[in-house]
Amino acid sequence: MSKAEATRERILDAALEEFSTFGVAGARVDRIARKAGCNKNLIYIYFESKEKLFTTVLRRHLADVDLQMPFMPDDLPGFAGKVYDFATAHPEILRLLAWSTLEQSAQLPATREESFRDMAAAVADGQREGRVDPGFAPEFLVTTLMAIATAWSPALPFGTSTRHPAPEVLRDNVVRAITLLVRPHVDGAANDADQSFAVTGSGPEPETPGAGERL
Repeated sequence: MSKAEATRERILDAALEEFSTFGVAGARVDRIARKAGCNKNLIYIYFESKEKLFTTVLRRHLADVDLQMPFMPDDLPGFAGKVYDFATAHPEILRLLAWSTLEQSAQLPATREESFRDMAAAVADGQREGRVDPGFAPEFLVTTLMAIATAWSPALPFGTSTRHPAPEVLRDNVVRAITLLVRPHVDGAANDADQSFAVTGSGPEPETPGAGERL
């Protein structure tokens, strides 16, 4: 790696930390430069603007996500487990995605919409082939899977709760919840699944939440 490439990598690493903490509007290029150990003007030479630097960081890490976590339409519960693992291990990426949604100056790359459509299409194929329950629209299933699997990230409000179970128990619950959601139901299968879940659930029954603690 050349010196220029090494500097660019340090800038991108420092920018991830800065943007995931402060977003685009709150981020400061001088702080990024100081953390990267480079001249502030060099950042503008490489990336032109703060907004383009944010987009570069976001695209870079979304590409890594796609490589590390390819969609698994034939095993949606297993995919949910992988999403849970990634979300809990990389809260900074979840925060980066949240900022890209909140701030008008930052937008998700168009490839994300394409990726979502591809995932929904694969789920629709599974429904037609009888592998996925057809009770919900494919887009709803994909969105719900991602929401459940990422909800426990430290980057999100409920992920920081001190009352939730151990990580391995949470992961098991995520996988089983998605199993119940997508498994094709035949007569009586839904009730059997509910009873099985109640019998095999891990840990003690949770206390009834007080006022203000309900979702």
